[in-house]
Amino acid sequence: MDHIFTTFINATVGYWGWFWSQVSLQSGGGLWGNYFYFLVVVSLVFFGLEVVRPWRIDQPKFRLGFWLDAFYMFFNFFLFSMIGFAGLAEVGVDLFNEMLAFFGVNNLVSLKVGSWPKWAQLILLFVAKDFVEWWVHRLLHYSDRLWEFHKVHHSVKQMGFAAHLRYHWMENVLYKSIEYIPLAMIGFSLDDFFLAHMVAIAIGHWNHANFKLEIGPLKYIINNPSMHIWHHAHDLPAEKRYGVNFGISLSIWDYLFGTDYIPKDGRDITLGFPNDDNFPKTFGSQVTHGFGKIKSS
Repeated sequence: MDHIFTTFINATVGYWGWFWSQVSLQSGGGLWGNYFYFLVVVSLVFFGLEVVRPWRIDQPKFRLGFWLDAFYMFFNFFLFSMIGFAGLAEVGVDLFNEMLAFFGVNNLVSLKVGSWPKWAQLILLFVAKDFVEWWVHRLLHYSDRLWEFHKVHHSVKQMGFAAHLRYHWMENVLYKSIEYIPLAMIGFSLDDFFLAHMVAIAIGHWNHANFKLEIGPLKYIINNPSMHIWHHAHDLPAEKRYGVNFGISLSIWDYLFGTDYIPKDGRDITLGFPNDDNFPKTFGSQVTHGFGKIKSS
C-alpha cells in the first residue's frame, strides 16, 4: 500500500513540475513541443478565424458559454491532472503492469514499429488512436449512464472552437483507460503521441469552430464543421436517437459504419438535446452531474 501512495505522490508532484516547466518555458526546446502554449496558440488562431470569417455571421464573437468553455480547456487538459488524475493514472498503470507480471507478461508491445519510417509510425498511431476514440465516443452515446456524462459536451447551445473541450472529467478517465491497452500494444514513443495529439487538437478545434472551409473530397476522410455540427443537433430522426457523425478527427469511420448524416446545410440548426433547458449551466453543477439515478426519458 505504501508504494501505491508513493507512486501517486511522485506522479502528482512530477506533473506539477512538468506543468510549471511548460508555463515558464524551462522544459527545453522553447515553444517547440510546449503543450501549454500550443493549446493557447491554436485556440487564438481559431478564435481569429471565427472573428475574421465567421460561418454564423450573427453569432456573437464571445458566444454563449464561451468563458465556461475556455475554463474547461484548461481544467480538462491541466488542472484535472494537477489535482490527482496524473497520480491515479500512474497508479493504475503500475497495478496493471503488476497484474501482467503475475501472469508472466512483461511487455504488452506486440507490434514493433521502431524500424518503420517515422511518417508511417505517426500515421499508424494517429489512425489507430482515432479509431479507438471513435468507438469510445459511440459508447458514450449508446450507454445511458455514460450519456449522462457526455451531456456536458452536448449542452453547448452556440458552437465555437472552445466547445471542443467542454466535457465531463469522466471522459478523461474513460478515453484514457480504454485506449491504454490497444495503444500500448504498439511501440510508440512519447514524442509520437505528442505529435499525434497536437494534430487531433487542431482538428477538434476546427470541427467545433464558427469557421467553415470547403475541403472537397477530403470531407470523406477528415472530420469538419459541416459534418460535426449535425453531431450536436438538438433534433434527429427517431432511428438516429443514439446520435450521428461520431468522428473525432477522421470522418471515414462514420462513412464506413453507416453513421454519417448530413441532410442539409446545418449552419443554423438548433444545438443541444431534448429537455436540455433543465440541464445544469455552471461548471460546478456540470462536473458533478451524472452520478445520480438516471431519470427515464
